[in-house]
Amino acid sequence: MALPAPEPQPDDARLLDTYSATVTDAVDRIGPAVCRIERVASRRDAGQGSGFVIAPDGLIVTNFHVVGDARAVRVAMPDGASTEGRVLGRDPDTDVALVRADGHFSDIAPLGDSGRLRRGQIAIAIGNPLGFEWTVTTGVVSALGRSMRASTGRLIDDVIQTDAALNPGNSGGPLVSSAGEVIGVNTAMIRGAQGIAFAVASNTASFVIAEIIRFGHVRRAFIGVSADTVVLPRRAALMSQVTSRTAVRLRSVEAHAPAAKAGLKEGDIIVAIDGRAVGGVDDLVRMLTAERIDRETVFTVVGRSGVRQVTVIPTARR
Repeated sequence: MALPAPEPQPDDARLLDTYSATVTDAVDRIGPAVCRIERVASRRDAGQGSGFVIAPDGLIVTNFHVVGDARAVRVAMPDGASTEGRVLGRDPDTDVALVRADGHFSDIAPLGDSGRLRRGQIAIAIGNPLGFEWTVTTGVVSALGRSMRASTGRLIDDVIQTDAALNPGNSGGPLVSSAGEVIGVNTAMIRGAQGIAFAVASNTASFVIAEIIRFGHVRRAFIGVSADTVVLPRRAALMSQVTSRTAVRLRSVEAHAPAAKAGLKEGDIIVAIDGRAVGGVDDLVRMLTAERIDRETVFTVVGRSGVRQVTVIPTARR
């Protein structure tokens, strides 16, 4: 009885050629839209990073920490062209900024849907690390849904982790999929660690871009408190019937702010907002979105007099 013939082994060279072609095709599509950005007229030290053009009229996405407080930047393109740009808006809470450069741009980098990403997908970083212009590195999407602390202290959610090598100067450049779409804005690497870098998800960037174009900034709700994350006392947990072990204790309440007008007081413990548990300050900040501006929002609060429902009407954060 004859044994079945062994299945043919994959052609390693052919697979490598396919991978290389995938990367080069994506780079050919996105690379011409990647620019170098240099700060000018800034109170901070002069600095530079990367960015990428997303519209023919010169809209460029980059990092907040690349533009800093500068109102104007210089934009250099791969073909040697250089032009002035002005900062339209910035969002320190997500480390995203939007620039408009002078001129018309035929090469643009389309924003993809980061919500469709899967771990293990090819990730391509394009940027200007350490002064080496228009450098390409590759890796994979190592993890999704990470959180990273912004310079403001706020958590950036849905951050993409990748092992594509990033270095200073890559900041603000695109993280690109094999389909040639931008899936993230490269923002940070962990010093001393290899293969751990982060990008703000393209869906987050798209939200910030839309807010800046419409309002000049990202709107977030404001109630006027400072607070700490605390372990929820057992008595308070029983009274409020929440399962979370932690909550938010108000350290101070700003006079005449929405929280004060609603009757919230120093020492009050917030355990829920509109029925959703608040396990800490990060939860509180995350829930104060633009949708709550000028809308009644019910806070479940434990205070000296017991549990009470407090209706707060947040305003737009200044």
